[in-house]
Amino acid sequence: MKSFKDKVAVVTGAGSGIGRHLALQLAQAGARLAISDVSENGLAETLRLMPAGAEVRRYRVDVARKDEVFAHADQVLRDFGSAHYIFNNAGVSLTATIAHASIEEIEWQLGINLWGVIYGTKAFLPILLLQKEGHIVNLSSVFGLVAVAGQSAYNVSKFGVRGWTECLWQELEGSGVQATCVHPGGIRTAIAQTGRLAANADHVEQRLQALAGKLLVTPPEDMAAAILDGVARGKKRIVYGSKAATLTWLQRLLPVSYGKVLQAMGRFL
Repeated sequence: MKSFKDKVAVVTGAGSGIGRHLALQLAQAGARLAISDVSENGLAETLRLMPAGAEVRRYRVDVARKDEVFAHADQVLRDFGSAHYIFNNAGVSLTATIAHASIEEIEWQLGINLWGVIYGTKAFLPILLLQKEGHIVNLSSVFGLVAVAGQSAYNVSKFGVRGWTECLWQELEGSGVQATCVHPGGIRTAIAQTGRLAANADHVEQRLQALAGKLLVTPPEDMAAAILDGVARGKKRIVYGSKAATLTWLQRLLPVSYGKVLQAMGRFL
């Protein structure tokens, strides 16, 4: 198993939810932390919760902005001298059918969830490859394993993260650098409350958004612990959280028709 002690861990979206608990648990494990978020208040609260003696620096970074992410990599290298674990965690949600989603809303969704991961990988990968040591951890979702009505743009972003990371598995072989794709299930974060509802939404999207809130039950600290345990063990894929195992097996057993089962399940929740 790997150790996080004295290693430099970069965590995006650390101002709340899974990102916050990744940062707190990494600090408890002795990691040196570079935490970022677009929310200054969220970062301040995460910093307040840190254990005594933790080495932490906070940065305001919008992962949808390429220049900010690449500048962040330079900042981390300047402030810590290296980077070892990159947790591309920042994410948002958009509830919208394909018919109702605007191009601008889709671009917003992909900018954070997909381009944020791409930028984060490209900005830090040269550092990891040069030192022949490191681990990139990309947050996908169970919605990167199954497509769900009303989550079209979110599905695209999370399927994209999955494909991107699975490509890294092959390309990084023998380099000393590893990659892990994380597929959380329903985690009890504020993503449903802070996510966007399409401006052109009708009652269908409104019901789907309300339904999503009912499924977010797994504590984020449990998800963070599962991620760190999996990374320490060198796992390439981590699937954990409410309904995660069910959806994974449903996709395997009914690769074409699982959508009908999901719709039936939704009517009873």
